[in-house]
Amino acid sequence: MAILTVNDIHAGYYAGIEILNGISLQVTPASITGIIGPNGAGKSTLLKVIFGFLSPWQGAISFEGAPIAGLSPAQIKRLGISYVPQGINIFPQMTVEENLLLGAWTFRGEKQRVRSALEQVYSLFPALAEHRHRRAVFLSGGQAKMLSIAKEVISAPRLLLVDEPSAGLAPRIAGQVYDFLLQSQAAGLSILLVDQNINKAVEISGYLYMIEMGRVKLEGERTLFADNLRQIVRDSLIGV
Repeated sequence: MAILTVNDIHAGYYAGIEILNGISLQVTPASITGIIGPNGAGKSTLLKVIFGFLSPWQGAISFEGAPIAGLSPAQIKRLGISYVPQGINIFPQMTVEENLLLGAWTFRGEKQRVRSALEQVYSLFPALAEHRHRRAVFLSGGQAKMLSIAKEVISAPRLLLVDEPSAGLAPRIAGQVYDFLLQSQAAGLSILLVDQNINKAVEISGYLYMIEMGRVKLEGERTLFADNLRQIVRDSLIGV
């Protein structure tokens, strides 16, 4: 059974202008599912619809069998879905640990659980442990990106929505981020990944969807995309 099902979703930011034009997809448990496609295809918009920032005009979304379309982001977060937006999403004047504690707000009254979650995140991100009492404004770009992800992972979601995890990062730091996503998937986390780094998305995803003009143009196992990577990269960059 899929952990997330998106069925015939239509959505946009302005009446009469559809960004998502009947898109459907599934995410299976403990998997990385990749979404690729040209700029403007609707990839980031899809994540915003799933997480409740944008209500769909038509269609259905279910998480673990229960409908979630139209719920608020706070309600969806409580159900076990976290969202890592593109770019850096932290509070720069707060310390690393204060940022992480904000990420754990869904169980903030459970002190032992919060302590355990903090230590687990620090074990995954040793650089954050080293700087736990440092204000986030002083972190490097790579450290800030890792804090953005850690702030969402600390709540122990069952599904993580990730938008462009390597954007603006040096290759070495980007590699660490992808390694962390793979480690999280191996530990049982389901991940829906939007990425312009098509080579990396194909490398780490078990199943992929290529979308164009708000519709699924191609879908399949990693091998389908790996065997046709050059043409898929071309199509994703220029949209044909």
